[in-house]
Amino acid sequence: MSFVDPSAFTTRPEIVGTFGVVTSTHWIATAVGMSILEKGGNAFDAGCAVAFVLQVVEPHLNGPGGDVPVILHDAKRDRTEVICGQGTAPAGLSIAHCRELGLDLVPGTGLLAACIPGTFDSWMLLLRDYGTMDLVEVLAPAIAYARRGHPLVERASATIATVKQLFLEHWPTSAAVFLPNGEVPAPGTQFKNPTLADTYQRVLQEALATGGNRLTQIEVARKTWSEGFVAEAIDKFCRAPVMDVTGRPHAGVLTGQDMANWQASVEQPVGYDYGRYRVLKAGPWTQGLVALQQLAILKGFDLDRLSPVDPEFIHLVVEASKLAFADREAFYGDPKFADVPIEILLSDAYNAVRRAQIGEMASMELRPGSIDGFSGKVDARVSSGARVAVGASGAGEPTVGRMGNVRGDTVHFDIIDKDGNMIAATPSGGWLQSSPIIPELGFALGTRAQMFWLDEAHPAALAPGKRPRSTLSPTMALRDGKPYLAWGSPGGDQQDQWIPQFFLRHVHAGMNLQEAIDAPAWHSEHFPASFWPRQSRPGVLVVENRLPKATIEELRRRGHVVEMGEDWSEGRLVAASLDGGYRRAAANPRGMQAYASGR
Repeated sequence: MSFVDPSAFTTRPEIVGTFGVVTSTHWIATAVGMSILEKGGNAFDAGCAVAFVLQVVEPHLNGPGGDVPVILHDAKRDRTEVICGQGTAPAGLSIAHCRELGLDLVPGTGLLAACIPGTFDSWMLLLRDYGTMDLVEVLAPAIAYARRGHPLVERASATIATVKQLFLEHWPTSAAVFLPNGEVPAPGTQFKNPTLADTYQRVLQEALATGGNRLTQIEVARKTWSEGFVAEAIDKFCRAPVMDVTGRPHAGVLTGQDMANWQASVEQPVGYDYGRYRVLKAGPWTQGLVALQQLAILKGFDLDRLSPVDPEFIHLVVEASKLAFADREAFYGDPKFADVPIEILLSDAYNAVRRAQIGEMASMELRPGSIDGFSGKVDARVSSGARVAVGASGAGEPTVGRMGNVRGDTVHFDIIDKDGNMIAATPSGGWLQSSPIIPELGFALGTRAQMFWLDEAHPAALAPGKRPRSTLSPTMALRDGKPYLAWGSPGGDQQDQWIPQFFLRHVHAGMNLQEAIDAPAWHSEHFPASFWPRQSRPGVLVVENRLPKATIEELRRRGHVVEMGEDWSEGRLVAASLDGGYRRAAANPRGMQAYASGR
């Protein structure tokens, strides 16, 4: 008699339960999320608590000064919605201002690239309109970990080491927090940020001082953030120039008035039907449509007959991604400022034409489609043959380095509760390496404005009050019309490469959530990156070394410029599903941080 599980081996079990599941990019955040569910909170209460804890335990990947898109399904109303937590460009940040400074790109670090921080107001909106708990209950875990400390993960320590000289020479307020005694804290150090704890404690105290109910307290907290001491400290800090990736100091233009004028908002997701599934994304102020368009192109191929490690499968997915990302470059932008042809980009007729452009050999061209009335202009002027490594000045978003080495990126979480409420969120920005720490607050501002182009004719052109076209891209899918799957991944431009790969493995190969995450993965660097210095590497395909040698050889024969990564180097996916009465969850083993939990 054998007691060995006959299922395929996975690095972790796929979590299955009936009460609820939480999966995130850090085990502590996952545990906190489950604790909120156990206390009677719903998925949205848990999401708020998880989000604030992730800011503390993964400061190299997200922070209070960053931004977030959220997709959620409210079971009571049977409605799926998007919360836009992407702050806009400040009133003083314009193409003319950047040109006066002699810039042709918005810097990838420092103060000039700061948009209005969007995370705090987003979590307050979520808690107010969808949650059930009081503000103190969802903030308490983050405050405790910031004050008492948490084990510093290896990647955070490595990131601090990368920017040590920058901190010591130019950003002393960051050195004061992240270089205790002038040294890089070792992995596993009980790391504390008491100033951040004080910031959230003060917000909480001002909210509680009103004596009102939970809704009143949440509104006071929002106002304290956007019009009170937080906004005042940000306004003051932005006035002095600081060194950035250009090698010159620049002052910020973000003001307290900008903070007061912005709030998170709710909008409808964009969807695409793929067989039994309807896949949902945020609008074209993110790159989410890229995943949907890849599915629209690939729908014309018989993927059921192919293994996910078959060279034909990988070739088709990569070539579809090149076409979809070229369209991202040509057509995406904030729909409040730019007319984005969403219906055409997802139409059968348009994608039949795009599908026909995929041949046996890898394309070396950046080929946006042709749509009447839209220019389809792309800027690939910074193409080069070699990836710029994440340097001592922390260039752009430190996502995935050359050869797939993870330098840090973003965070993600998915939660499903006992009532069937679901949430998928990808908070990012405000990284410890993106901008100097504001000493009164204990956190840095984001640098999302680097995603704008300084070209008035481009749909993603910089303009005051406009949302940058973000890479952040949580995903949700309905199956047979019912909420089914929530998933996502950190990784900048790689997010909407790994996200479709996971989905296709799950749908066509029948892999469970953990199998689909564990499977060998890859990413293309063919198109211009979203982050400074906006370079592309035509034809380059970075793959995990676990792919079969025959597959790699065939991809090279087809003209792909294949670069080999480590065995476990691609993607940081997490996922959760609502499958009948079961809630399922899985988490990525790469990086040794993500974890799923449930019962």
